[in-house]
Amino acid sequence: MLDLAFVRDNLPLIEREMRQRRLDPSEIIGRFGELDAHRRKAITEAENLKAKRNRASEQIAQLKKNKQDAAALIEETKTLREQIQEHEKAAEQLDAELRGLLVGIPNVPHASVPVGSTAEDNKEVRCWGEPPKFDFAPKPHWELGEALGILDLERAAKLTGARFAVYWDLGAKLERALANFMLDLHTREHGYTEVLPPYMVNAESMYGTGQLPKFEADLFKVPHGDKNLYLIPTAEVPVTNLYRDEVLDAARLPISITAYTPCFRSEAGSYGKDVRGIIRQHQFQKVELVKFARPEQSYDELEKLTNNAETVLQKLGLHYRVMALCTGDMGFSSAKTYDIEVWLPGQQLFREISSCSNFEAYQARRANIRYKPEGKGKSEFVHTLNGSGLAIGRTWVAIVENYQQADGSVVVPEALRPYLGVERITARKS
Repeated sequence: MLDLAFVRDNLPLIEREMRQRRLDPSEIIGRFGELDAHRRKAITEAENLKAKRNRASEQIAQLKKNKQDAAALIEETKTLREQIQEHEKAAEQLDAELRGLLVGIPNVPHASVPVGSTAEDNKEVRCWGEPPKFDFAPKPHWELGEALGILDLERAAKLTGARFAVYWDLGAKLERALANFMLDLHTREHGYTEVLPPYMVNAESMYGTGQLPKFEADLFKVPHGDKNLYLIPTAEVPVTNLYRDEVLDAARLPISITAYTPCFRSEAGSYGKDVRGIIRQHQFQKVELVKFARPEQSYDELEKLTNNAETVLQKLGLHYRVMALCTGDMGFSSAKTYDIEVWLPGQQLFREISSCSNFEAYQARRANIRYKPEGKGKSEFVHTLNGSGLAIGRTWVAIVENYQQADGSVVVPEALRPYLGVERITARKS
């Protein structure tokens, strides 16, 4: 969330930025101003009463020194103390309501973010490679996967329901190979530390990265005793919260962490979208990249993180483009986001395969993640960043569609052959 004082001093800016994100600011901004005025009044009243009580205390001391009756003033100070407590309590309650409003205010986009309303207003930053050329009509992954016997959506629906998948044989091995390839690349070449976090987290963790309370409908909730746990929608949640309520050593920054986990999303409001294949699933696997950085270095780290994710596609020989998201298409907590979109010839479109974001101090303020700058006595909030490095299911899709052959087989990219143990995926024998 944003700093309370910053919001108080920049309400016109907040209102403008919310409109650029296609959000109606009227209720939040109006309520914020009203609550803040009442809070300021309560604080002022308390301070005035404290000053009056102090003067009375001085008079009481003088009366007692002169051996005069101070009973009336003593009674007055008791009344003043009660009134002060009432105003302070009111100010605390109003402050809590203001902070409650803060969670409904999105991050302020960085100055370099293009202004726009929809994905049509996103800006292409760069493009890598060329789309493959076929002398036949390329098929989508759901047809290829079924024909090869490596993707089974029918049995997944029987086991669980729609938007789940069963992978067979080399289809399952391709998922595992991609995870190992990505983890090895990011740890050996890019300097990330691998971590294996829990796949369920508490509400405090979900709040820390911004999933709660706004996006609760998109989460899978698991009752556990007198509290709820949540299946993680991305490894961003547990990895970022590793340092919740901690002060990091400045010398350690930037900290770069990678994690492979399943991800669980209810996809509330997405029914009817991407119903074919495995583009939009309730469960999918992903390798995540997370960084903790000093404020002055975070945008350099965003470029590095995005390049790290791009390297996966380059080594796999997959055509892609990088898009700078506009204000209206950017995530609620992000200050700047790049989407990496891979070309899918079976569908004749680019599809997001990684979203790389700088949240500045937005998440760190919620999760209370700080660092102590050298030479300063006071700690400050770190900047947090994350991105997919990559979404494994969508990389699986990209490989199957881009490397398909006329006979229906799929050539394995050279970078994956040591992990998969074969050069070509052919139809599985039942």
